[in-house]
Amino acid sequence: QVQLVESGGGLVQAGGSLRLSCAASGLTFSDYRMAWFRQAPGKNRDFVALITWGDSGTSYADSVKGRFTISRDNAKNTVYLQMNSLKPEDTAAYYCAAGLITRATYAYWGQGAQVTVSS
Repeated sequence: QVQLVESGGGLVQAGGSLRLSCAASGLTFSDYRMAWFRQAPGKNRDFVALITWGDSGTSYADSVKGRFTISRDNAKNTVYLQMNSLKPEDTAAYYCAAGLITRATYAYWGQGAQVTVSS
């Protein structure tokens, strides 16, 4: 049974930082690219960042470039999202996702971690 468990969400003031973690189990971690998405109330779920396996290549949404950093610890089957210089518009539920490197879609999703940024 595949599980993705997020942690590290919370309430922070604008300009502050948070680090989200996503622990994966039940899958061969090296077979998957890992990503973070977010969904604000009443809005679509949007891509935030992804990281591949081999060379740990990364990609970011324009809205978070220079502020967020995605990383992975393959020994711990864990992916992280370091979020700095947070803005109120970053407020959302953040979801971890795992997608096979041979497919374009994401097969597994976490339950979500709430991030709230106050102004």
